[in-house]
Amino acid sequence: MAQTPQSGSEPALDFFPPPAQPRAFTVQRCIDDAAAAALAGAAIGCGEASLARPVVAIGNFDGVHAGHRAVIAACRALADELGRPAAMLTFAPHPRSFFNPDKPVFRITPDGVEETLLARLGLDGMIILPFNAALAAMTAQSFFDDLLVRGLGVSGVVVGHDFHFGKGREGSPAYLTARGASSGAPVRIVARVSDGDDEAGAVSSSRIRAALRQGDIAAANALLGYRWFVRGEVRHGQKIGCTLNYPTANIRLPDDCQLAHGIYAVRVLVDGVVHGAVASFGRRPTFDNGAPLLESFLFDFSGDLYGKTLDVEFLAFLRGEAKFDSIDDLVRQMDRDSAEARRILAADPPPPSVLG
Repeated sequence: MAQTPQSGSEPALDFFPPPAQPRAFTVQRCIDDAAAAALAGAAIGCGEASLARPVVAIGNFDGVHAGHRAVIAACRALADELGRPAAMLTFAPHPRSFFNPDKPVFRITPDGVEETLLARLGLDGMIILPFNAALAAMTAQSFFDDLLVRGLGVSGVVVGHDFHFGKGREGSPAYLTARGASSGAPVRIVARVSDGDDEAGAVSSSRIRAALRQGDIAAANALLGYRWFVRGEVRHGQKIGCTLNYPTANIRLPDDCQLAHGIYAVRVLVDGVVHGAVASFGRRPTFDNGAPLLESFLFDFSGDLYGKTLDVEFLAFLRGEAKFDSIDDLVRQMDRDSAEARRILAADPPPPSVLG
């Protein structure tokens, strides 16, 4: 039986929960012509038995923020009720990138990071549909009947209150509910999650991106319900930090990253151990004004990090990037930055970490 949309909102933001009971997490990538195959009546379940006839939470859950987690929790609950696996159904590339290729989407949780968070929420996996011209041209009816029900064989569908689908975004939550009732696949619509009473208070990936662009880590973390973190491999740099007694682990973030340039208090996960650190993200204007790099100085650490994959978690913005008149001025400011970062790390501000 389909469920009608829930009204109202959830006024309180939740923190990211502790790890759920460990589950095997499967990632299914559907064939490039999945939409065309579904229209032709073919099954496109990608052959993963662990995700057969799933209940799916549909959307681009970039950030896996409090609103997304409400949808995922409803998906898990419906899947348990029906005795089916629970999965996120998402699209690659992001639909906005498909329609506006010259305007890359700032991904809050790039590949790998998103999977780490989803697995902790108790999902059994994620199904990735290629977003291409064929999928963009599907009507709402074809998307539901041909792709979801016949193609993927879904047992149920869960979406957020503002989910739209099909050519020209013609499919609405109300339409989805009606199709679910006629198909026998339960549909649940999850109310918006808010940090206020008006529409402007709705938790959204757009608000989080805006906060990160401004360096407002506190606001971004509050909306996420956990401390935002990035992942990358340590690469060789110019080793300028070593000459200043501030050796750094350098990571190139994705080109679409629009985090404000500046200095941050961070924590860094290395081989399962978390270290306090101070980090700079930017172009190093005192030296070369080059390509943006994330450079982290780990406190009380010695060791070779080259080639290692690190998670870097952001606690606070300290100051903007600046060009200094002399190296001595720079080092004195780095000393002050390090002291301030240590103070913030000792205070351990909310929200909680997902790194440990």
